[in-house]
Amino acid sequence: MTKVILVDDHTLIRDGLKSLLKTEPTIEIIGEAENGQRLLDLLQTITPDVVMLDLNMPVMDGYETLKQLQLKHPDIKVLVLTMLDQDSYVHKVRSSGALGYVLKTAGRDELVHAIKTVATNNSYICSEIAVNLLNKANNPEASAPQKTPLELSKREMEVLRLIAEGYTNAEIADKLFASKRTIESHRQHLIEKTKARNTATLIKIALQEG
Repeated sequence: MTKVILVDDHTLIRDGLKSLLKTEPTIEIIGEAENGQRLLDLLQTITPDVVMLDLNMPVMDGYETLKQLQLKHPDIKVLVLTMLDQDSYVHKVRSSGALGYVLKTAGRDELVHAIKTVATNNSYICSEIAVNLLNKANNPEASAPQKTPLELSKREMEVLRLIAEGYTNAEIADKLFASKRTIESHRQHLIEKTKARNTATLIKIALQEG
C-alpha cells in the first residue's frame, strides 16, 4: 500500500484526486493540505510514502516546500502535480528534489503509474512533457529562439560602421556631410532598433552582425 498526502490549495482539486484514486486498492490517501506549511504540520504526526505537490500555493509554495522537505524529510518522495508545462519548471523542481512531474491534465492510469513509480524511488515525467522534451532534443534548431535580422537603412549602416571604428558624432557628421544633430538622431535610432544599452553594446552588436 502506497500512502499519499495531497497538497493543493484548491479543495475541488483535492476532492477530485481523492475520487479518482479511491478505486485504486494499492494507494491510500492518508492526508491533505492546502499549502506547504500545513503539510509540514501534518508530517509531525503522519508519514507518507509520496507527497503529491502543487507548485502555486499561498503561505508556502511548492518550491519552498521542496526545500523544506529536503532539509527535514529527505526520505519522502515528491510527485509534482501542476498545470505548468514549460520545460524550465520541470528542470527546476527536479533539481529541487522532486522525483516526478505530472500535469493536471493526466488521466487516472498515468497518475496511478506516476505515484507507484515515484514511491519506488524512480523518476517519472508525464507523457506530454516527455514528448515535448524528446522533440526538442531531436530538433534543437526548431526549439531555439529565432534570431531577428536587423533592419537598418543604408545611412544607418554607414553610421554604425563609423561608430564601430571609434569616430565621434562630430567626426561622423563631417565624413557623411551631415549635421551633428542628424548623426545623434541616427545613433539614437540604432540604439532603439538593436535594443543596445549603450554605445559599447551597440559596437558589440555591430561586430556580431558583421
